[in-house]
Amino acid sequence: MAPYFIQFSYIVAAALFILSLKWLSHPTTARRGVRVGELGMALAILGTLVHQDIVSYRWILVGCVLGSAIGLPMAVFMPMTHVPQRTALSHAFGALAAALVGTSEYYLHTGALGTFTMAALSLEVILGYLTFTGSLMAFGKLQDLVPSRPIVYRGQNVVNLSLFAVAVGTAVYLVMHPGQSGLFPVVAGLSLLFGVLLIIPIGGADMPTVISLLNSYAGLSAAAMGFVLDNNLLIVAGALDGSSGMILSVIMCRAMNRSFTNVLFGGFGQVQKAVGTAEQRSVRSATPEEAAAILEAATSVIVIPGYGMAVAQAQHKVRELYDALTRRGADVKFAIHPVAGRMPGHMNVLLAEADIPYDRLLEIEEINPDFPRADVALVIGANDVTNPAARHDRASPIYGMPILDVDKARTVMVIKRSMSPGFAGIDNELYYMDRTMMLFGDAKVFVGELMKELTGSHVRV
Repeated sequence: MAPYFIQFSYIVAAALFILSLKWLSHPTTARRGVRVGELGMALAILGTLVHQDIVSYRWILVGCVLGSAIGLPMAVFMPMTHVPQRTALSHAFGALAAALVGTSEYYLHTGALGTFTMAALSLEVILGYLTFTGSLMAFGKLQDLVPSRPIVYRGQNVVNLSLFAVAVGTAVYLVMHPGQSGLFPVVAGLSLLFGVLLIIPIGGADMPTVISLLNSYAGLSAAAMGFVLDNNLLIVAGALDGSSGMILSVIMCRAMNRSFTNVLFGGFGQVQKAVGTAEQRSVRSATPEEAAAILEAATSVIVIPGYGMAVAQAQHKVRELYDALTRRGADVKFAIHPVAGRMPGHMNVLLAEADIPYDRLLEIEEINPDFPRADVALVIGANDVTNPAARHDRASPIYGMPILDVDKARTVMVIKRSMSPGFAGIDNELYYMDRTMMLFGDAKVFVGELMKELTGSHVRV
């Protein structure tokens, strides 16, 4: 009876995983997708627990307790602004689990594994260990535990690719001679080292692509583990994870006008080492009172959130501003750039946390035609994704990158702490335009000041 139940639970779980991905692709069905995915995982775990090859339920219970002790505090106490860090850690833990399973399987069956199984195991271990250290490095950059800037040196790509080639070559030799157990630590060690070297040349602002790429690696490692353990559900779930992560990585690359191979070989941080121009130009700044007066008269407002909003944790103040402007009859929309923030969908997550309606969040293709008709474009902490130089300056490191057409609005307001350049290291032409007003200060504090002025004016009226 148990084998039939296992296969039934696995089939249903696989179907639920597919439906979960489908529903997660749209904000209005995302909650349903999460619940369905949780149900699928519960069924998968239940089916596994009745497997006849279970050795010790005691150790499984110990693992559940330890995992819960780590996971629950992360879910409950980690703020939404740190979701990228939590995601990076999740990838690290999942990849490490896959790599450790592969390691234990190898030493449990040393010399007795078939060629195909050994090949799958090698892929599982290489991807698992490099994703583990790579994800830890991504976490460190996001958390500012290690420098978020690109760390580069001459011949870096040659060193990285040579190291990876040695790891793969050693793994191939192990596939042909699985009894050479002394070489297995070499494969594992080189993979761990490669994961670190893969991430260090990538700057912190490119983490959306890095996170989706690491997600893909973790999924592919899980799929390979499914072949090693002869587990069809792991193959399906890993393939879904790996393919969706790869597709998302391609989307992120297109959003930054970078080639996918540039990301794969860890060199795309180097193109950002541009130096800001030394030319001194004047900008027009404004006080909260002046900005509020313009917003009060506006009938169409587009808000452009960026990493600065996330750092300041200003999303709830932005919601208050949205409510105040909407009550005054203004049409308020939010322009979402694919690489705004530090992970795919970062801005969507933060704005959803603040209960901003889903239909107000528009992607770049949908919102760009609306900018010429907007009375005000309010930029909150976004930089390179609004720089008009991407359209015409062939010498710019962001040339060709799709940007939000903020400069086409009638009035542009930019909330920013200072005039320091963004990740690309170049000035933003937007800041020097005649129609642009710089609102210097912390995003959360400044939006709060705008709210005081708006509500105060409303009371006087």
